[in-house]
Amino acid sequence: MVKTASDMLPLGTPAPDFRLPDAVTGRDVALSDFPAVRPLLVMFICNHCPYVVHVRGEFSRLARDYDGRISIVAINANSIETHPQDGPEHMRALAVELGWRFPFLFDSTQQVARQYHAACTPDFFLFGPAAADGHRPLVYRGQLDSSRPGNSEPVSGRDLRAAMDALLAGRQVAADQRPSLGCNIKWTPGNEPDYFGASA
Repeated sequence: MVKTASDMLPLGTPAPDFRLPDAVTGRDVALSDFPAVRPLLVMFICNHCPYVVHVRGEFSRLARDYDGRISIVAINANSIETHPQDGPEHMRALAVELGWRFPFLFDSTQQVARQYHAACTPDFFLFGPAAADGHRPLVYRGQLDSSRPGNSEPVSGRDLRAAMDALLAGRQVAADQRPSLGCNIKWTPGNEPDYFGASA
């Protein structure tokens, strides 16, 4: 495990397109499937990462609390060559066990993760509704909150929720955003991107 921080994609970046299979339903899900008038939260997560395990209960609460107001999608880009426990069958079992109401997509080529500059699990990207040009602008990227495995901070989703609430209220999302921290994405050997979050 390499402790890695978000690469912090520039704010305002349009949401990169994707079409990936949902591990639960087997159907392809695309960016265009989400209502253009609604904000979209893209979460890069996986099954085994202790940082994800520590906070994944909050994913269900976010889906419940923002249902009908913000669309949510989770993407797993970990290589199953090195981490078969993160494969689609295990993704499906986890999503069913936890009752996730959002798609859990598998990025087998890791191309979508590269386009989003995803660096760690979990890594969060919040996009506003589509603008006049049809693109969704990035308004928040960074941590869920300050809770980490082994520290005393409660899992509250405070940072991400503040951004979501500001966006829904028509307020400017604060530009002072702290990177997420987690396990590095498990890139297929030879497929590592030319960007990396800060490691420690």
